[in-house]
Amino acid sequence: MLFNSIEYLIFFPTVFILYWLLNKDLKKQNLLLLVASYFFYAYWDWTFLSLIIYSSFIDYYIGIKIYETDSVKAKKNWLRLSLVSNLGLLAAFKYFNFFTESFAEMMLLFGWQVDAITLNIILPVGISFYTFQTLSYTIDIYRGNFKPTKDIIAFFTFVSLFPQLVAGPIERASNLLPQIEKVRKFKQKWFHDGIFQITVGLFRKVVIADNLGIYVDSIYASPDVHNSSTLLLATVFYAYQIYFDFAGYSDIAIGSAKLLGFKFNQNFKLPYFSNSIADIWQRWHISLSSWLRDYLYYSLGGSRGSAIFTFRNLMITMIIGGLWHGNTWNFAIWGAIHGLLLVGEKIIFLTLKIKNAGWIGYIYPFCVVLLSWVFFRAQDFETAIQIIKKLIFFEFKIPFVGDINAIVTGLAMLAIGMSFDLYLFKTDKDLETLGRTFSPLKLGVIVSAIILLTSLFYSTSNNFIYFQF
Repeated sequence: MLFNSIEYLIFFPTVFILYWLLNKDLKKQNLLLLVASYFFYAYWDWTFLSLIIYSSFIDYYIGIKIYETDSVKAKKNWLRLSLVSNLGLLAAFKYFNFFTESFAEMMLLFGWQVDAITLNIILPVGISFYTFQTLSYTIDIYRGNFKPTKDIIAFFTFVSLFPQLVAGPIERASNLLPQIEKVRKFKQKWFHDGIFQITVGLFRKVVIADNLGIYVDSIYASPDVHNSSTLLLATVFYAYQIYFDFAGYSDIAIGSAKLLGFKFNQNFKLPYFSNSIADIWQRWHISLSSWLRDYLYYSLGGSRGSAIFTFRNLMITMIIGGLWHGNTWNFAIWGAIHGLLLVGEKIIFLTLKIKNAGWIGYIYPFCVVLLSWVFFRAQDFETAIQIIKKLIFFEFKIPFVGDINAIVTGLAMLAIGMSFDLYLFKTDKDLETLGRTFSPLKLGVIVSAIILLTSLFYSTSNNFIYFQF
């Protein structure tokens, strides 16, 4: 079920009303959320519900076992079982074909013909997100940072809570599970915040991202026939398309959760106003970047060793972060580029003994990240290299814009989105709490205007970009 669909427009108000009618019975509320979440997910394909239930049961049981045993060896074995169970599923569904095909191609370099064994399987929606979410639970218990719950309904609800089930944010048990286990009260200010954030999210997705995507899709479908100017414009459009698409999804998820009395962690914080590469990763997909930092980078040793050791850990973390997004070499290269950028930035800042690059820091991060997005969007590695060459060895020619309506509409929508973000940046206001600053009448007028614009500019592109990851 999609957030920007008629089905969700019926589904969420129904759940919302039933949910608050049960506000005096926490167990029934949680059971309702669990059933609603499973229905929400099963709307795509009910057969993959078994994977979520399996992952939930495994980590519920293992979490208790890790906590109850006094043996360090036994704790490690239980944690290994959690890692193998969860990552094994992820590897089988998402990476098996990638690894076997890559192995066959590598053998071919040595003159050995190896037939790659591939599986004809569909990638379950959201598996990358809920796998990391359940893993953080068992890892935190193993580290002694969290006590397991014995409320199985609460835990299963934590794993599958529908606002964040498909594409995050990746919530930590330490933040979300205690909220599930305690009585929630309806808060008027959270209601205002949630309504406003949901409508902004819908606008970002439906009006801005989808209209930018029309032009991006037309150009990237045949990049070989377009010149540098056209490809640059399409790449700039894509940089904002993926931002407004995923930030819009996160806004709807966080806003929906607030209406149900839950506070999710912020997932985007105006990333294109960052003044360094490191700053971008503290503002973009925050739930993933912080997960990679806390559970992978720190586990590898973080920055506790030599500079070379630190740089190695950064590279490994970013390459794995790239592969988390997709099972092609394009994503691995995208991650490696960001790893190299982070390493290079650290070396320069340490050498010059500075903390940031000043005003230049607001320019170069976007420029280099813009080039890296090519690997994210291009169909394959060869196409990405072809586009990169055209962008680097720039040909100053009038762009072949294709559909002039698509480019004019895209520029207009981009101007609206950037203006709103600039307003938030300049005023240092937080979108997540902006709704409460309006009176009910003013909020109603603003929300109605956004909904009207969303309806007028509604596109046929329904899927969110991050659903493929």
